[in-house]
Amino acid sequence: MSRALMRLAARLPLPVLHAAGAFLGWLIYLGSATYRRHLRANLEQAGFRDPRTRRAAVSEAGKLLAELPALWFRPHAEVAALVRSLEGETAVWTRARGGEPIVFLSPHLGCFEVTSLFAATRMPITVLYRPPKLAWLEPLMREGRERTNVRLAQADLSGVREVLAALKRGEAVGFLPDQVPGVGEGEWVEHFGRPAYTMTLAARLASRPRHACYFVYARRLARGRGYALVARALPAALPGESATRRINRAVEALIRECPEQYLWAYNRYKTPVGAPKPAVSP
Repeated sequence: MSRALMRLAARLPLPVLHAAGAFLGWLIYLGSATYRRHLRANLEQAGFRDPRTRRAAVSEAGKLLAELPALWFRPHAEVAALVRSLEGETAVWTRARGGEPIVFLSPHLGCFEVTSLFAATRMPITVLYRPPKLAWLEPLMREGRERTNVRLAQADLSGVREVLAALKRGEAVGFLPDQVPGVGEGEWVEHFGRPAYTMTLAARLASRPRHACYFVYARRLARGRGYALVARALPAALPGESATRRINRAVEALIRECPEQYLWAYNRYKTPVGAPKPAVSP
């Protein structure tokens, strides 16, 4: 039933899906005190206190959900065609054609689902993912994400091996660098001035000299016109800066470009079960 409904929704024009998503975002925001608390607290922690940014963030979070049927159940070429403009991509494709492995880091910003699907039109990409908490959703997610040139690797030891093998072949890999990792897979690093448990794998791979690392996000265009894909090179490390803090600093910079499209309700500062507490309590 869920698959049938999503396939039906996929036929709707993107402007209709985004309009419905904005309405859905407000229903969720008004209906869940926990959701409201996380969204407002994370926005304020990051210094975004303008009510207009908060209102836009509520709508954009709903659009993220409503656009999934179109991204998962339309033909791959149609999904890639939703990307209307590219910024910073010349350097990426040049290095990829030169045989360099590419590490793509896509935070929970804009339409992060479309980034790997678009990249796959240019090169093979292996994407590390965590299964959703709702078991029924995983087969739908895999069906929608596993397209030509896209390989999904579960975030466990076997998945890490797949990622390393892809890099060894000179291919691309993708991560959500701001996804809270499991115990033993991260360390406490500042994110917008507060300790956040941050994955170390992405930082280690991005820091290797032979790897080209780019932060990417797809900004939603107004009135459902599609997406603008943006790529930013990994910034140079600051003196004394750890590899994971370097990643978080780059994520912060990306968010500041488009704060209303970050997934602020995501519980970025949670402590995974069994993980040590941060030196400074969040």
